Amino acid sequence: MLRRAPAAFVGRSGARRCSLGACASYRLRDGVHPLWQSPITIPGGSRQSPINIQWRDSVYDPHLKPLEIRYDPDTCLHMWNNGYSFLVEFEDTADKSIITGGPLENNYRLKQFHFHWGAVNEWGSEHTVDCKVFPAELHLVHWNCCKFGSFEEALMDENGLAVIGVFLKLGANHNGLQKLVDALPSIKYKDSLIELEEFDPSCLLPSCPDYWTYSGSLTTPPLSESVTWIIKKKAIEVDEDQLEVFRMLLFSPAGEDEERMVDNFRPLQPIMDRTVRSSFPKRFWQDMEKPLEDQMFGAHEQRPRQDMLHL
Repeated sequence: MLRRAPAAFVGRSGARRCSLGACASYRLRDGVHPLWQSPITIPGGSRQSPINIQWRDSVYDPHLKPLEIRYDPDTCLHMWNNGYSFLVEFEDTADKSIITGGPLENNYRLKQFHFHWGAVNEWGSEHTVDCKVFPAELHLVHWNCCKFGSFEEALMDENGLAVIGVFLKLGANHNGLQKLVDALPSIKYKDSLIELEEFDPSCLLPSCPDYWTYSGSLTTPPLSESVTWIIKKKAIEVDEDQLEVFRMLLFSPAGEDEERMVDNFRPLQPIMDRTVRSSFPKRFWQDMEKPLEDQMFGAHEQRPRQDMLHL
């Protein structure tokens, strides 16, 4: 089932500094976390994220090269709960786990990946497609190692980061994800960490090479407009039990009142005058009788309501 996210989400984030630059956390609550006691978009910001991708408005770019991905499972370091998501971090001092090609002119090293998810399956993703929301979204965060010496340096440059976004939808159990799911009870509380060896994040990517790309931003302050987003068209399947384990994590550290880690995403931002490019042509729209979900996700998804707003 795909539904529009409620408008009442507000900010929430842990205090510990980490490499989770391209994400934010949200919960249904009345108060705003101190991190978000500032405008949701930076003054004059013209490329904030996340956005709603309008499939028909995207522009096919035949010059977009295939995205080349090479991950070394041995570079995986650990998994930890940072207070607003769980991260799997990687050794990034050499070009062992990199992406290049696609919309990128340089090599980008993998720093970490993390997820965003909802309290229920009707919402959870940061990006949306034609205002349709997914239960969760994966972000693989990379930095430009040709122009910068570290992730921290790349963080503030307009071409500093590249993030691959992958939607998660309900379906079959995901074998690759299960290794992470099995380890999550060990990092239930904020700031807990465990070593995680030989994990290949390629197993979390859909086989379909098609993607959208646009220029965007971090979604936590300082909201730096430094991200080339690469959003995969196809979702990966996970089962409901796996998502329920995500929801057992806590925003809070051990010994404090327990706050479930759910709805850890930022609201949609205005697209302004940006263009979303696609690596695939619009021939998918020639069959106008075929629902969008059939083309993207399979024939058994429920069609969205016709009165959904288009942002």
